[in-house]
Amino acid sequence: MGRMVIVAYRPKPGYEAELDVLVREHVPCLKALGLVTDRPAQAMRAKDGTVVEVFEWQDGAIEAAHSSPRVVELWERFGNACDYVPLRELPEAEAMFADFETIAL
Repeated sequence: MGRMVIVAYRPKPGYEAELDVLVREHVPCLKALGLVTDRPAQAMRAKDGTVVEVFEWQDGAIEAAHSSPRVVELWERFGNACDYVPLRELPEAEAMFADFETIAL
């Protein structure tokens, strides 16, 4: 059984479009390397522009991803385009039913 993760990316000023490109590239890259399950990934946008991504890692794949040059390069691009933020920083997280704008992947 895999590990579900939820991650929030707050785009740096001027990097909103680049972040959208990266999010659309992220899970397909991980999938090509056999690091994520076939469970469909989800992406959504908070009111402040933060992008939330949900996907499922294969067992043991998180560690493997950190040693993949392809993944490390992709994550470096993420680091240039956004800051990773805790979900609790999103106003939507305070609501009983958190509501986000859908991002087509």
